Amino acid sequence: MNQILCIALALLVGLLSSRLMKLLKLPNVTGYLIAGIIFGPFVLGKFIGGWSAEDSATSLSAIKWISEIALGFIAFTIGCSFKKDALSRVGKRVIIITICEALGGAIFTIAGLFIAYIFLKDQLPISLVLTLGAIACATAPAATLMVIKQYKARGPVVDTLVPVVAFDDAVALIAFAVLFSLSKSLAGGTSVSVMEVLIVPLIEILVSLGLGTVLGILVALGCKLFHSRANRSIMVICAVFVVVGLSMLAVSKQWKMFGVDFTFSSLLSCMMIGAMFINMRSDAGRVIERIDAITPPLYMLFFVISGASLDITIFASKDALLVVIIALVYIIMRCVGKWTGSFAASKATHAEPTVQKYLGFTLFPQAGVAIGLATTANQTFANLGYQKEASLVLAVILTATIVYELVGPVITKISLTKAGEITKEKVA
Repeated sequence: MNQILCIALALLVGLLSSRLMKLLKLPNVTGYLIAGIIFGPFVLGKFIGGWSAEDSATSLSAIKWISEIALGFIAFTIGCSFKKDALSRVGKRVIIITICEALGGAIFTIAGLFIAYIFLKDQLPISLVLTLGAIACATAPAATLMVIKQYKARGPVVDTLVPVVAFDDAVALIAFAVLFSLSKSLAGGTSVSVMEVLIVPLIEILVSLGLGTVLGILVALGCKLFHSRANRSIMVICAVFVVVGLSMLAVSKQWKMFGVDFTFSSLLSCMMIGAMFINMRSDAGRVIERIDAITPPLYMLFFVISGASLDITIFASKDALLVVIIALVYIIMRCVGKWTGSFAASKATHAEPTVQKYLGFTLFPQAGVAIGLATTANQTFANLGYQKEASLVLAVILTATIVYELVGPVITKISLTKAGEITKEKVA
């Protein structure tokens, strides 16, 4: 099956799944993931020409660039949340809560998986422990904000929650850049040096942020030459494409710096493009609206392709029990860490009692950025020849995502209701 037919099929099944999710009152992203799994190369796809389990890697890799571009726009949107006046309004409290809940999720997840590692040393790679710990930082803003919008929730918890879920993913991107660099060294069994663990990740982060800053400034300055929303949107799209293209080139060419493999994070770069653009142009909102109008098909394809990438045959293999155990530990410990970090930070900053008690429960959903980071880890591990780590990281995160997206929005609704921020009169 050629690429165009693959994309058409992905869009069709994603579109149909959204109608089913509406009837079931579940988030669309859950339907996209499930549709991708069902129609992917490991279930019904094996009966469609060209989508067999044997050549699934080739079939999916042919359109993986779509996922990379979708991730670039997701990061750009996150960056657009970092407007200076918005940052000044939320104050230090939200920053402290965000850092504590994000790192709380990572620390508790790493601790839980490390205990599992002690008992499963031959089956659970330590590199996977660190990678999953970094991904645990991320929260799904789309699922959370959808509940807030649907039920017209208002109050202290919502006022704190909205900026927290925006900043949360930025912390996750930085944590992932550092911990995944260490994971790659451990996966290869190479000696871990200060250069590889600290210096190289720091350089990668600085280069990523620097590239995004430069491109963001160029896009903002370019608005003086181009005045229509269409042309300005094209500049943004071009900047995101440049970053994604360079990041993919860096991986394929294995650029080196100081004798070690070097790349940069397209997510961080695209995030900085959004941050610079929103702060340098008072009329950026009009362009962002245009970008938001054209990206839904990309996001749908991203989730469908992510679902299709889940090799569910692993659940029928000798690693099935291992995936279930890792996923359970990941799900439970991440939730405990998110709530604990949120509660401790809220109490330390003297937030309202309802914020202290319920905010952590609203941070459980996880989807887009987490899947993106897992996809990045999967592709990087696969390119380096670490097939076990590659298959496990995606299987665990997609399994956890389905659970989170089924249960998370429901828990968010219940928490906001108990906090008194959803009433029957307000329900849409």
